[in-house]
Amino acid sequence: MAKKDAKQYVCRTCGSVYPKWQGKCDACGEWNTIAEEIVGGGGFSNISPRRSKGNLIDFVPLSGAQEHLSRLSTGIRELDRVSGGGLVSGSVILVGGDPGIGKSTLLLQACAKIAEQPEKPEVYYISGEEAIDQVRIRAKRLGLEKSPVNLASCTDIKDILITLEKANAAVVIIDSIQTMYLDEVESTPGSVGQVRACSYELIKLAKRKGFVLFLVGHVTKQGELAGPRVLEHMVDTVLYFEGERGHHFRILRAVKNRYGATDEIGVFEMQDQGLVEIENPSALFLAERQGNISGSCVFAGIEGSRPVLVEIQALVSPTSYSSPKRAVVGWDSNRLAMVLAVLEARCGMSLSSQDVYLNIAGGLRISEPAADLAVAMAVISSLTNKPLPADMVIFGEIGLSGEVRGVSQPSLRLKEAGKLGFASAIVPPTHSKEKKIKTDVNIHEIGNVQRIINWFN
Repeated sequence: MAKKDAKQYVCRTCGSVYPKWQGKCDACGEWNTIAEEIVGGGGFSNISPRRSKGNLIDFVPLSGAQEHLSRLSTGIRELDRVSGGGLVSGSVILVGGDPGIGKSTLLLQACAKIAEQPEKPEVYYISGEEAIDQVRIRAKRLGLEKSPVNLASCTDIKDILITLEKANAAVVIIDSIQTMYLDEVESTPGSVGQVRACSYELIKLAKRKGFVLFLVGHVTKQGELAGPRVLEHMVDTVLYFEGERGHHFRILRAVKNRYGATDEIGVFEMQDQGLVEIENPSALFLAERQGNISGSCVFAGIEGSRPVLVEIQALVSPTSYSSPKRAVVGWDSNRLAMVLAVLEARCGMSLSSQDVYLNIAGGLRISEPAADLAVAMAVISSLTNKPLPADMVIFGEIGLSGEVRGVSQPSLRLKEAGKLGFASAIVPPTHSKEKKIKTDVNIHEIGNVQRIINWFN
């Protein structure tokens, strides 16, 4: 007698499994995201207990001849930078981002440039969210309607697999993986089981045929990729497309890359003709900066292998509430709370009766702790209403005891500052074992946050 299929209930947002249905997911807090899935009876995720006898595995030493990785250029330098120098044959790239941020636009521009290369590689763009006419309208707006891209609108994975099996594809784009479905999985498209099953079949074909596979993924309200977490482990590269709707800048960030560096970024500007790559983002981020204004300073940061200079703005004002307000855009709010606590405890500053607003101009998100010193000086500048020199850059990490610690690649940060015309810099002290930095920028070293007050006396 065949074993009856078992049922389980899986959250479509985070993938948590429950023995029975409930309205709210305890793991992610979302409502009405738990759906029924069938487990067993030949389902996708099960392995039959009757298995044929396996074969012995051949082991080899670590040393040996390596196969050269051939890379395919996308024709977009910023995308090539983030992917590690180009697209590796057989690699799988997962692209996520908020709705309307420009994921489909970027990939349509990339596949058009790839298809126009002299080698004439075959590029397939398969849309599950839009009809063919909708994609053609976008292509015409971008001036790409004459590009030799193979376009289709389909959501059935079996049809896609049969078509790609007979094709000689170089690049395949699936937009998006949440719209695809497999008949054997008894759940709706976008569920954890469907996303896992469809991704597995597509990735298996891409590895065997050797074409580059782009998977467009939806994100949750928290900004994480929707679907099972195993999806990010299955792919070779994970790219996040970031940007504020009020800004025209877009940041393509690599958070995982088996064929290149992680935390690399590409900078784009959204225009009428599509996404335009920005070769010098520092100059663009500082283009609208006004000097000699209190609460403003320039931070020299590092994003991947690229130095980026951005303006940090702080506003301190007396609060009208029992507890002061802390508003942060583009930085970690917990990091701001720590910096303010250090300024109160080590510098004797009174911020408990002040509202503090912090903004990273240009829509860029900063994650490195090297911005601590720049944030602290911007806050003090706003509190004292005394501006910092307009031609000064600042970077350094602040510890809880008030010390200013060194950061990575200071020479690269100062080189970028000198290239953009900055004359001075406030940096952490250089230790005796470190090489002295050679630069035309006038360097001022600060070892403790208490010395910051001297700049405003």
